Amino acid sequence: MISYELLLIGGGAGVGKTSVAWEVSVALQASGTAHCLIEGDFMGQIHPAPADDPHLTGITERNIAAVWSNYAALGRSRLIYTNTVSILEEPMISRAMGGEVTATRVLLTAEETTLRQRLAQREIGSQLTAHIERSLHMAHRLNTEAPAGTARIPTDGLTVQEIAAQVIRAAAW
Repeated sequence: MISYELLLIGGGAGVGKTSVAWEVSVALQASGTAHCLIEGDFMGQIHPAPADDPHLTGITERNIAAVWSNYAALGRSRLIYTNTVSILEEPMISRAMGGEVTATRVLLTAEETTLRQRLAQREIGSQLTAHIERSLHMAHRLNTEAPAGTARIPTDGLTVQEIAAQVIRAAAW
């Protein structure tokens, strides 16, 4: 059976998931470590949701499977996957990858003040208040529901490079 390694990076809006995932990729490239990166937010972007898949888990799983199959066909065995709730979706993502999957879950965290500041810089439209409320709600949910063994990495006051180095250490890549 084929073995794969999966690095899940999760956390509420504003903790730095996407920036950290890209920085992890840059560091892995520099070390010559073969890998792939999927930004999970794009795997379920469809509106309206299909009537038989209101939470978009089915289409997300099918899209991950389609993209991953292309990467695996090129001989890749490591996947970085980032999405707010990715650490809770390990079974679905592992199914989509097929084979035997060893996963590392990383929950990025930040204090409320940091989240508010980061989101205010990022959100220039009408959704700032909604983003902050959702981020705080998800941070609480993820902290409560994170599976045992999930690495928690606070991002307050750290550079993206420092956070990425901690993520790579957590994954032992």
